[in-house]
Amino acid sequence: MPPQDTSAPGAPRDGRGREAPPARQAQPAPQALSDSVYENIKAMVMDHEITPGGRVSIEALSRSLGVSPTPIREALARLEADGLVVKRPLSGYRTTALLTRQGLEELFEMRQLLEPRAAALAAVNAREDQLDAIERIAEEMHTHPGTAAGRYAAYRGFAALDQRLHDAIARASGRPLLADAVERLHSHLHIFRLNSQFGADDPTLAEHQRVVHAILRRHPDRAAEAMADHLARSLGRQLSRDEGP
Repeated sequence: MPPQDTSAPGAPRDGRGREAPPARQAQPAPQALSDSVYENIKAMVMDHEITPGGRVSIEALSRSLGVSPTPIREALARLEADGLVVKRPLSGYRTTALLTRQGLEELFEMRQLLEPRAAALAAVNAREDQLDAIERIAEEMHTHPGTAAGRYAAYRGFAALDQRLHDAIARASGRPLLADAVERLHSHLHIFRLNSQFGADDPTLAEHQRVVHAILRRHPDRAAEAMADHLARSLGRQLSRDEGP
């Protein structure tokens, strides 16, 4: 008597008619896992779930996120490049401290030295494809309405586009060292980490539009002036928010 077939009806079978073993659950690709871990830890830092200036435990993060220590270390290396964590001999990683008022003013002082010049050069040197990219980013920012929510998940898209716009203008300057200096400041991460409050009436978009318009029209003096004005107003807003009501 032939053995009874106990497999489930409709179960997948191999080439000999036997029930095929269950398919393994798809695992995330290494890069996708690395990016996910990076974003999760970054959110913890930006939302102060990991205390500013506090120790970062690889073991605790590994348990919390359910991953091995390897992607945790990879994420921390990327966050170190972002200026959000530092690695110290014998003590591991710590998050960087929040900007003080003096630190904020010094950051904007550096930006005032670099970014108006970058905007002026972009108005002269930008290729047509770079102008198109700058315009696209500025337009895309209008699809991310302002929000009063203070968590990283709520403003991540807006902050990323803000950074991309400033970096794209710097790259369009045709001065690689200048562009590298602007990008290495990671100014937007530090500013949003310090104070992520902004609303629908925030004038940032209008200020950006004036900068972009001057660059597209190939007016270097107006581009520099608009960028300098934007940075000065942005610093003023940050300082007033820091002072509170």
